[in-house]
Amino acid sequence: MNADRAPEARAPLVIIGCGNLNRCDDGVGVRVVQQLRARWGAQPPADVRLFDAGTAGMEVMFQARGAGALVIVDACRSGSEAGAVFRLPGSEIDQAHHPSYSLHDFRWDHAIYAGRRIFGADFPTDLTVFLVEAQALDLGTELTPPVQAAVDKVCEQIDQQVRQWCTATTTTAAA
Repeated sequence: MNADRAPEARAPLVIIGCGNLNRCDDGVGVRVVQQLRARWGAQPPADVRLFDAGTAGMEVMFQARGAGALVIVDACRSGSEAGAVFRLPGSEIDQAHHPSYSLHDFRWDHAIYAGRRIFGADFPTDLTVFLVEAQALDLGTELTPPVQAAVDKVCEQIDQQVRQWCTATTTTAAA
């Protein structure tokens, strides 16, 4: 816990959606964040922050700093069936970035690696990543039907995770 944080304050659960809304299914992470915002309305669960990172990998590192837990949602291309949802523990996600002259290729997995090294104890170790198999990455703003269905599944899973996290942190804070 951050030393300058009030003892009764809890570190937030941060949910970050990644992707490019102009590349069809690549925008799935952003669509999940949008749907969660619509689902929760003006009152998201206490101590939960939603963030649309778009394609800004570096921003993931700064938004995750100080979080008690982190959830990241993005598209993937693994050769699986379109719309397949993969839930990975954070221990499997950690990739060093090999610097170039540009940060445009600095992805969220690089941000996790860098954030753990730069921020140390102020960077979440409780990390869950949802990857959704993309069908189309062409120019366009609509998700394909299987990926849209996956958005609903991921939102449901995150909703359950949020309820568990809120219950666990409330119980811990009361103890």
